[in-house]
Amino acid sequence: MITKDIIEAQNAPRAADLETDYAALGARLARNGIEIDDLLARARAFEVAVPSWGTGTGGTRFARFPGGGEPANIFDKLDDCGVIHGLTQATPRVSLHIPWDKAAPADLLAKAEEQGLGFDAMNSNTFQDQPDQAHSYKFGSLSHVDAATRAQAIEHNLECIEIGRTIGSKALTVWIGDGANFPGQTHMSRQFDRYLASMKEIYAGLPDDWRIFSEHKIYEPAFYSTVVQDWGTSLLTAQELGEKAMCLVDLGHHAPNVNIEMIVSRLIRAGKLGGFHFNDSKYGDDDLDSGTIEPYRLFLVWDELVDAEATPGLDLAHMIDQSHNVTDPIESLMISAMEIQRAFVQASLVDRVALAGYQEENDALMASATLRAAFRTDVEPILAMARMQSGGAIDPVATYRASGYRAKVSESRPVVSGAGGGIV
Repeated sequence: MITKDIIEAQNAPRAADLETDYAALGARLARNGIEIDDLLARARAFEVAVPSWGTGTGGTRFARFPGGGEPANIFDKLDDCGVIHGLTQATPRVSLHIPWDKAAPADLLAKAEEQGLGFDAMNSNTFQDQPDQAHSYKFGSLSHVDAATRAQAIEHNLECIEIGRTIGSKALTVWIGDGANFPGQTHMSRQFDRYLASMKEIYAGLPDDWRIFSEHKIYEPAFYSTVVQDWGTSLLTAQELGEKAMCLVDLGHHAPNVNIEMIVSRLIRAGKLGGFHFNDSKYGDDDLDSGTIEPYRLFLVWDELVDAEATPGLDLAHMIDQSHNVTDPIESLMISAMEIQRAFVQASLVDRVALAGYQEENDALMASATLRAAFRTDVEPILAMARMQSGGAIDPVATYRASGYRAKVSESRPVVSGAGGGIV
């Protein structure tokens, strides 16, 4: 762990400038009737979960180039997640992926407590074959034509629920790679029926206070047709399963130029928006660091979420889902957490009374300008102050680098092979 002494030593030379910048921003916001301390409170209360698998170096279909000190197991991952939260004070929960992170629940709880962390949604994995499984998922899992293969996939999801129940999780995210790569390879309707029947068995195994998230993806690894390919299919699934079933939106799982903020609005209206996987993309499911390509789109998504905060029953799970192929994963996850938090605070700045008036008057220019005014506001002093007051670092990346954490763990963690491609 990076000790409080290191954080305080790095904060000390930056604190005076932060106080000055915070006061200046506060004075500017006050002229518009905005109390900066209210925004500070919102920033301090903000949380986004980190993915355990995101702490390792990612890869593509072609290659993977491992970095030094990569986590060898879930306990190393939780150590890294503890560093991320310790410096940003915005990521108190970790989302596990089974079987990648399978371990004794008591040991998971002990390590999480040591790092001041809790657990977010569980993630099942039926898009890969595991060494000890009896049936292959090469041609599908929950929608496979073979009943025994479907039963194996269902049982795995039920196991994820049981593990999650013992460690304090309250949700299961189900994403499958099922589909087809050739026309005629599958009967699309019967395949979807098999998927729904499998999901209903999983749904029946949910504890009363749990939710299940249906996650869609337009393509990959099934490129011709995907069983759960868009938000409409995800919504249909959630509606058929029941009130504990919700839709999860990954920002990279859409066709180029799709209006994701409109999807958010529609799912909120349907009462079926369950949460997000935050990342960014240029072409598709790039899994790039949040806010690096389309920060305005990230802001517009948060504009819809902030606008809907008073919606009865809205309870969203926010998580990062990224692949860090050329950067230090800890640094990328910290940057992403801060960018997601930034978009949230900027969306909290929108003058909603004025915006509603411009919308009613069909004043397109001023309505758009109202959003841009919030987006262009530099809220970094608010974010940095929130981190400092909560015990985190004013500059998390600089503090992380000064700590020498990566070099230290590289001495004790085994070197990981770079052979082959694929995900973490």
